[in-house]
Amino acid sequence: MPAFDIDERLERDGLLIATLGLCQLRINNDRRWPWMVLVPQRDGVSEIFDLTPLDQAMLTFETNMVASALKKATGATKINVGALGNIVRQLHVHVIARSEGDANWPGPVWGFGTAEPWGDDERKALAARILENL
Repeated sequence: MPAFDIDERLERDGLLIATLGLCQLRINNDRRWPWMVLVPQRDGVSEIFDLTPLDQAMLTFETNMVASALKKATGATKINVGALGNIVRQLHVHVIARSEGDANWPGPVWGFGTAEPWGDDERKALAARILENL
């Protein structure tokens, strides 16, 4: 695979737990929501349609695989998936577990309150549950 540079904000805000076929799988460092971020390991890509057709298929497959694992690992009411990129232009896909009664249910996670960083043991436990369900 060619060299890959990750945006410093994605690196800072997400803790790497695995490398899949195409993407890095990262846990967003905010324990209020089980929140995964998939970052395709391709430089200079900001839109899904910028990927090759094979990479588009891989991204869809990996997104669905992670969403299913997150649902199994958390028992969430709803899994939200989105690729926004208004602030961080590098292509990345958010996969967020939402549950009734969570920090801002049913409102959005973006811009709500102050992030609560994961404790190391909690993060490792969630990562293990996700990886077991992939």
